[in-house]
Amino acid sequence: MTTQLIPAELLRTSQKILFVTHLAIGDFTYMQNCFRDFAKHYPHISMHLWIDEPRRTSDASQWKNLSKYVLYDWVKASSLFDKIYDQTYSPKLFQESILEAQNEQYPIVVSFAVLRRHLYAKLVRKLSPTGFVVGQKKRVRFLDIFKHLAYRHLDAYIPDYRKTELQCNHISSIYAGWFQQLFGFHIPKERRFPFVDFPVYWLQRARDALTAAGVPADRKLIFLNSFSKSDDRNWPLERMFELSKRIRALEAWENVHFIVNVVPEKMTLARELFVNKNAERHHLFCAEEHFFQLPAMLSLCSLIISVETSVMHLANAVHVPVIALMRTINPEWTPIDEKNSAITTTKNHKAWVQDISTEDLMDFLTRNFTQIPGY
Repeated sequence: MTTQLIPAELLRTSQKILFVTHLAIGDFTYMQNCFRDFAKHYPHISMHLWIDEPRRTSDASQWKNLSKYVLYDWVKASSLFDKIYDQTYSPKLFQESILEAQNEQYPIVVSFAVLRRHLYAKLVRKLSPTGFVVGQKKRVRFLDIFKHLAYRHLDAYIPDYRKTELQCNHISSIYAGWFQQLFGFHIPKERRFPFVDFPVYWLQRARDALTAAGVPADRKLIFLNSFSKSDDRNWPLERMFELSKRIRALEAWENVHFIVNVVPEKMTLARELFVNKNAERHHLFCAEEHFFQLPAMLSLCSLIISVETSVMHLANAVHVPVIALMRTINPEWTPIDEKNSAITTTKNHKAWVQDISTEDLMDFLTRNFTQIPGY
């Protein structure tokens, strides 16, 4: 029997715990289940969450967008956490948050950060100078003294997952494994499937927006998403425009409408492509008001075509078929719903998503979808 990393007696007597993570929407799509199971196994422990912002900057012009990260809406609406630290996007606010956390005197702090693990090992000890702190740990070269010293701050650690694990384990299994190592409870596979509960209000708002855009209620919708947080996972927006024209040329698909997801900083480019060129039946979309705008709109679609980012996981959460454009480098992040997911990948390990051509994607679509899902 494997001994859990955090002593059972400490968990029995602790009233609160702080989780630290550089959380993204895709992470929370699967970790939400883990936090929910923790609450069931340890109902007496108040969960607090530190959402670290890796893009932290002294450039004040960026603070507005960083402070409005839509993930915060979803995390708060989950009602899982009694305290959330989401003001870490500037150096000043970061330091203020550290002092606030130190005043809490956390008996347990756990870091799930997998980027710059050694720095987070130092951070969790700073957040709780006398508590039991756990973090991720990666193998370190013998002479890398700085990292060896950083990891000495930890009372226990979660070893990094190996490449061999990535070939056979979905990210949901990896996250569930972390919680089992830490707390001793198992999360069955059926409870790892993503979900998103959004109020009916946002669904009606999405329907109203479509009506205002002139979309007939009986029309099928295809959601197109070119954007992720990193360049190697983006697909050129121009190709989405070309792809949509190719799709509409198919007789069975000629009456579809396209919902084109756009990040705020690319809206000007999108308008040039889809508005100024009179792209009929294309509707630009951006979840600027609230996170729930996104899953609500996704749930109304018949098909979602997305690059390797949160949208493809949310597609599974709202049970809409998805075509995912992925690199081969991160097999653990494939959509979990194999039945309703079709995955087209780059041809080699080092390629970027943009190396998938429009022709490749169109050929993939026609081979896997002879008609619009739901017809």
